[in-house]
Amino acid sequence: MLATRIRRWKPVALTIAAVLVGLTAPALTATPAAATTTAYDSTYYKNAVGKTGASLKSSLHTIISSQSKISYSAVWEALKVTDQDPNNSSNVLLLYSGASRSKSLNGGDLGDWNREHTWAKSHGDFGEVTGPGTDLHHLRACDVQVNSIRGNLDFDNGGSAVANGGGSTVDSDSFAPRPADRGDVARMILYMAVRYDGGDGFADLEPDEKVNNGSAPYMGKLSVLKAWNEADPPSAFEERRNQVIYDTYQHNRNPFIDHPEWVEAIW
Repeated sequence: MLATRIRRWKPVALTIAAVLVGLTAPALTATPAAATTTAYDSTYYKNAVGKTGASLKSSLHTIISSQSKISYSAVWEALKVTDQDPNNSSNVLLLYSGASRSKSLNGGDLGDWNREHTWAKSHGDFGEVTGPGTDLHHLRACDVQVNSIRGNLDFDNGGSAVANGGGSTVDSDSFAPRPADRGDVARMILYMAVRYDGGDGFADLEPDEKVNNGSAPYMGKLSVLKAWNEADPPSAFEERRNQVIYDTYQHNRNPFIDHPEWVEAIW
């Protein structure tokens, strides 16, 4: 069963008080994600609820680090389940392009789909090793050609249209998914930054505010990822995917799908 999500609108008492004393509040550039309540708050997330900043990040790391791991070869079959097209059970929905493609067309040829590491595996040099290289929370089915165009680029706005990319754009040092996938990508990247902190033999993955990160264990741009998280809230597809990974494969969750407001609470 999918987690129940209830949005709680933030108090406006401070704004009212400001008006009463004749103050003019500065215009907000973005509306922060509304606070949410899920069915997992009193169980899975109980040691994180109510925290902010480094304390929240540390608590979430401890929670989500308890997970089952699968091999890279097993990812093929897992993606056929996690990324299943809700309108066609024979197909998967592809990241970046939004195309629906037969599950049987997994491979490396033109017209196939393959395994996209949203946190590029060269950023931290973890390759396809069991752990960050096989973590389903950042692996997605993707068109082979579009995957190749994205390569290991950081994420940022701008660029020219990607052929058959569904509205994704690319330039010499960055890639932007189509708008419908931008929040998904942001939450996958930030999950990886919380899950892999250098304490289990892998690189300490962190978001930063630049592109051209190369082989360093960083992924940018953080300000853009935060904006994408706000602009593109979790979809039913994303929530179902989180649940399937939790129930069937890794038995851990992406907390930023359950609580997108925790992105701002940490960063």
